[in-house]
Amino acid sequence: MNAVEVLKKEAGISACNYVKNGMKIGLGTGSTVKYTIIELGRRIVEENLEIIGVPTSEDTQKLAKSLGIPLSNLSEIDRLDLTIDGADEFDNNYDLIKGGGGALTREKIVALASNAMIVVADDRKKVSTLGQFPLPVEVHISNWENVKEHIEKLCTNEVSLRYDSEEPFVTDNGGYILDCNFGPIISDPYTLENKIKTIEGVVEVGLFVGICDLVIISSTSGVNILTKQNGRLS
Repeated sequence: MNAVEVLKKEAGISACNYVKNGMKIGLGTGSTVKYTIIELGRRIVEENLEIIGVPTSEDTQKLAKSLGIPLSNLSEIDRLDLTIDGADEFDNNYDLIKGGGGALTREKIVALASNAMIVVADDRKKVSTLGQFPLPVEVHISNWENVKEHIEKLCTNEVSLRYDSEEPFVTDNGGYILDCNFGPIISDPYTLENKIKTIEGVVEVGLFVGICDLVIISSTSGVNILTKQNGRLS
């Protein structure tokens, strides 16, 4: 395991300290939260932990099932106690860019249905201003080109359709993703999110504003817990 994977594993496992018996947990998607899910599976087997998980993607569902984690969905559960997920970037306001793995729509739905959200990440994901990581926007397949033209009026850099090998990447919802290279200039993510969401054909925007309460960040100096002031876990 290389150094970056070690950091991801440390952060992912540390998040499990917030998981208690009887909780309903949103299970995020990505290379860091994968370790959270693996650790929860271990605790179920070895410590008799009792939880119900709600996965945010097909990949997460497969992993959780393979580990024996009981699963449900939001049609059967009114409210979740906690969501644990990764992020592609987070800033000093605990606002996020997510969607590098293509699951941004379900990730946001699950996070908004939760009493709190924890992000697990390595220290490369912390930024002063969002946007160096291309902002993912999920769009309807039928009119993605029209959406792209409208977003290009807001994003002066490249807006590109995401591909999987030689074919466009298709989300679990059956949509396409536009990756928008704003650069590190997204100082008002709330306003930008609302502008993009007014464009017909946009399904969801990979800006998570005011949703995250705590970040577990792993670096070569150890694991640090950053708690949002006046957040739901403060």
